[in-house]
Amino acid sequence: MQRSMLYYPDYRLPSGSELTAKGLEFWPDGPAGYRGYISTCPIKALKGTVIIFHGNAGTAVDRDYYVPPFCLMGYRIILAEYPGYGERKGEMSEQSFLQDSLETVRIAAAKQESPVYLLGESLGCGVVAGAARNSSVRIPGLVLITPWDTLLAVAKHHYPYLPVGWFMKDKYDNAKNLSSFRGKIAVVGAARDEVIPIRHARELFARLPENKRMWIIEDVGHNDWIMRMDMSTWEEIMDFVSKDGTQ
Repeated sequence: MQRSMLYYPDYRLPSGSELTAKGLEFWPDGPAGYRGYISTCPIKALKGTVIIFHGNAGTAVDRDYYVPPFCLMGYRIILAEYPGYGERKGEMSEQSFLQDSLETVRIAAAKQESPVYLLGESLGCGVVAGAARNSSVRIPGLVLITPWDTLLAVAKHHYPYLPVGWFMKDKYDNAKNLSSFRGKIAVVGAARDEVIPIRHARELFARLPENKRMWIIEDVGHNDWIMRMDMSTWEEIMDFVSKDGTQ
């Protein structure tokens, strides 16, 4: 029951022509063995690779809105797909997503000759936090968009009269998983977030180690924050996470 309330996958696989129009291609080995999509825009001075772990609905290819700003900033992006989403096989669970994300990060670090940064959006923040805690790959910086402190705290907000702790198998304890991270962490919250109230992003930020910075996007909710993100904000965020980050 918990997982049916948490994961909302789309099982669609985009065509090659659709990906071309979006500036993407299957990664790392074509549609048969894909783990996501990589940007194809030409970049003169590559600054790094950003692996993006998306929210709980739809599919990775729906997040093509990251392509233009990151290409302009000089970053290659990988839109990671989860097991059970698109045409990828596997279980939809925290443990499954964690193991898959670790492999995605490992492959990306081996194939791309550049620093690897992680960006999580909503559910993806939980995946990023787990990967940052467990990966053997050096990750200099993270970007967390509409994150939470613990999934249990969010569940108690939405279901205050249910003993949610009894049936939650997937914990996604971001505060715990990031407590020892030594790189830069950028937290981006939506001021009017109706799904994950902004206080959860603030609580997470308060519990993070040093080398952190928070941005609050005003007058937006959980799903329309992207409409208020301009290039100057993206540049501030990536300048912060990419400079002098160590782990």
